Amino acid sequence: MHTRFTLHTSGPGLYEFTPQVTDWVRRENPAEALLTLFIRHSSASLLIQENADPDVQTDLQTWLNRLVPPASDPSMRWITHTMEGPDDMPAHIKAAHLPVSLQIPVIDGRLALGTWQGIYLVEHRTRAHRRDVTALLR
Repeated sequence: MHTRFTLHTSGPGLYEFTPQVTDWVRRENPAEALLTLFIRHSSASLLIQENADPDVQTDLQTWLNRLVPPASDPSMRWITHTMEGPDDMPAHIKAAHLPVSLQIPVIDGRLALGTWQGIYLVEHRTRAHRRDVTALLR
């Protein structure tokens, strides 16, 4: 069983899509399975992270921006891939640090996430994008 989730982003940030995944798994109704999620882009990532306190997402985004500033920052003069703008190569570097795929056990037809865990798409580009995430249940 597989599907594709299409998510629209409006710039950098963490976009939770746990409810969409949960609904799809519920409809497919597997007793036990392994869910694999894979993002089909090289400048965005996937992450399982706390979904209770929005400060967690803010702090993660701040950390990523401190770790990898835009190509226009003087510390990033070494970047040569600038054809798609000053946010593109930094987005690829951030995506290289975070996962592009996730695996989540499904037990008794439910995602085996922890109490405060959510599934996020992490957008690294500064403008809006349409992102596709492929899901596979096995």
